[in-house]
Amino acid sequence: MSDDQDGVGAGPDPQAPARSARMIALLPAVAAVILLLDLITKIVVVAVIEPQRPISIIGDTVTLRLVRNSGAAFSMATGYTWVLTVVALAVVVGIIRYSSRLRSPFWALGLGLILGGALGNLVDRLFRAPGPLRGHVVDFVSVGWWPVFNVADSAVVCGAVLLVALTLFGVELDGTRVSGKKPAPSATPTRESPNA
Repeated sequence: MSDDQDGVGAGPDPQAPARSARMIALLPAVAAVILLLDLITKIVVVAVIEPQRPISIIGDTVTLRLVRNSGAAFSMATGYTWVLTVVALAVVVGIIRYSSRLRSPFWALGLGLILGGALGNLVDRLFRAPGPLRGHVVDFVSVGWWPVFNVADSAVVCGAVLLVALTLFGVELDGTRVSGKKPAPSATPTRESPNA
């Protein structure tokens, strides 16, 4: 088998720049959709739902209830709003920084979900009461015993799960796969010199 057939010694992929451009475009497109959905649902919820009057969807199991969350996703780390804002900004900057290495559509999707979710909750922290960097996030989906959440929270969790799965399956940012197996030694026997 030649080097070209098994991928060893192959030259650079001429389609790599185009693929990278598509993946870089996919990431902000996914993030924009999540951000838009998050903003629209929060605007509607604030306008329609009263804090003490949840709307039943499936009995008491699934309801829509307006909750102002000063903490992280699922109401964790309340009282550290400004720290969470800084963390969200760092996540956004980190994703943008690494986006140029993207070649995998699955990584672009996962990072886009996380970016959109981070931006959605970041908008609340920057522009909602009680003030910049301290704004409370609007949560509204209540499912059983699970803490109340929103579209942004869901996107972050789904994106994180996807990235963990990609890592476990050895899929890299550039779309290559890490097998974890060492190459087998050559099976070709060494020929001894006839003069030996």
